[in-house]
Amino acid sequence: MAIADMDLGPSEETAAEIRAAGGRAIALPLDVTKTEQVEAAVARAISELGRLDILVACAGLLRDNLLFRMTDDDWDAVIDTHLKGSFLAARAAQKDHGRPELREDCLSSPRRRPWAIAGNRTNRRRKLASRRSRKPSRSRLGKFGINVNAVAPGFIETRMTRATAERQKIDFEQMKAEAIERIPLRRVGQPQDVANVIAFLVSDESSYVSGQTIYVAGGPRG
Repeated sequence: MAIADMDLGPSEETAAEIRAAGGRAIALPLDVTKTEQVEAAVARAISELGRLDILVACAGLLRDNLLFRMTDDDWDAVIDTHLKGSFLAARAAQKDHGRPELREDCLSSPRRRPWAIAGNRTNRRRKLASRRSRKPSRSRLGKFGINVNAVAPGFIETRMTRATAERQKIDFEQMKAEAIERIPLRRVGQPQDVANVIAFLVSDESSYVSGQTIYVAGGPRG
């Protein structure tokens, strides 16, 4: 397994855990908005690990804020990371590397908190754009045995959501409490909740699942 991230520290930790459990893993530095870095990462993963079977495009960041507080850089960072990054990763993975069968999953994002009005619209635009970007792949690549799905997390307790609270000067525990009131399962999600769904989608048990957006949000989302 190749784990790629701009922050190499967590990638190294994850790779070390996989190796300790008996697996093969490497950590790669990667800015998904840079074509040359994405293609180099895919090439290195294949060179060191032998082939490419699965792509999970999950690079993401949040810049939720009121509209007048959002900068051009904020907007560009979100769009380039989530949309361009997913496109570059999918394009690099779909080239003639390894075996033709490929499982491809992209993390999308449902709307988040009602107090982040501009953030809601940004995330909504990104979700719709992500869905549209999946449509050509899922319809044209199925004949090659390539499954394409999107995973849409709800409120997940991560460093990213905590950083969003800090940036907006909101108490993180209060943010979670407010989110729980709107979540049918009455808890916020954990990274493992998302990982479990991705693990299913990249397994043989999901070989007849393609072209779907699966919400991991503690309840139905639309």
